[in-house]
Amino acid sequence: MEENLQVNNSSGIRLNNVAKEVLKEASKWANFLAIIGFIGVGFMVLMALFAGTIFSALPSSGYETVIGGVGFTIIYLLGAALYFFPVMYLYKFAKKTKTALLRNNEEELTEAFTNLKSHYKFIGVLTIVMLSVYAVMFLIAIVRGVAAVSSASF
Repeated sequence: MEENLQVNNSSGIRLNNVAKEVLKEASKWANFLAIIGFIGVGFMVLMALFAGTIFSALPSSGYETVIGGVGFTIIYLLGAALYFFPVMYLYKFAKKTKTALLRNNEEELTEAFTNLKSHYKFIGVLTIVMLSVYAVMFLIAIVRGVAAVSSASF
């Protein structure tokens, strides 16, 4: 699946005006998505801070959750921390790209692409981890289902 690509460092890549415009527009969208992401992280932190209060204010129904408000606080804070890093990399990509295009600075553009790589790498690893968690949960559900069926006597 992975190709063996060799990078030719002797000849530099030049960006034509179309490529620069595409990068400029991509950086605008990346900036927008990053800002929305930061807002989402903020809401997750707010939800984490108020989860205990919200759960204590709910009327007792006899079906209280096992983890409670403190558990939700921890889960939301972990989620916010995980979500923060790819959003930060995306934001840095957007800002560095904009700066690089304004100043025609190759080093800034290299830093921008390094941040974009980090963004995709983080999202890729997180996706692999989550797919693995889902697979384990699916297997546990199958085993528990088979155990429940085999323990039921007819």
